[in-house]
Amino acid sequence: MIQTTFPDRAVMAELVAKMLWEIKAVHFSADKPYKLSSGMMSPVYIDCRKLLSFPRVRSTVMDFATSVVMRDAGFEQFDCIAGGETAGIPFAALLADRLSLPMIYVRKQPKGHGRNAQIEGNMPEGSRVLVIEDLTTAGGSMFKFIDAIRAAGGVVEHGIALFYYGIFPEAEARFANGGVRLHHIATWRDVLAAARKDKLFDDKTLADVEDFLDQPLVWSARNGGVGELEQK
Repeated sequence: MIQTTFPDRAVMAELVAKMLWEIKAVHFSADKPYKLSSGMMSPVYIDCRKLLSFPRVRSTVMDFATSVVMRDAGFEQFDCIAGGETAGIPFAALLADRLSLPMIYVRKQPKGHGRNAQIEGNMPEGSRVLVIEDLTTAGGSMFKFIDAIRAAGGVVEHGIALFYYGIFPEAEARFANGGVRLHHIATWRDVLAAARKDKLFDDKTLADVEDFLDQPLVWSARNGGVGELEQK
């Protein structure tokens, strides 16, 4: 069912941040940083896949995603919803159901046998496609899916991430240069604000996290990780 009332953006961001804390999907650890797939060292880590295991949280987040899409992109702007392998697939199905739209999914690579398909589902030439991911850091993975859809004849002008890091200028430049408007619900700033408000961590940890959010690559290099993002 498509909703027609739109919650305030700040309220949605705050509630999603609180829900992520409640289901233990986010973690702060400044003393023992996490090593991310990019090679960065980070005092913060998030696992948005956990949303799928909590039906009430999952439903609320997808209601918010529906609101963001309709308010910021439009009511009749898309012909189908695309999820990227693998985390984006279930969220694409949930969003497509709410928007009453077809759904496709995109592999990271062609599957290498049969039809050697990279896109699964029905996407007619010229289809206007909304790409969804559970989270986006600098946009590299989302653009792998966007590029595949465009190569197959789809039109992609919008993407949505349930959670957006929101700390890398490279990400903003990538989406701007790629002709894609990125929509999102919550960021690390929202999660940090929730942690401060509810006093979830000591002041030193919160200060270290804020330092990372202000200068993520500098913080990473200082803690043994990469000092620049791979441009791809």
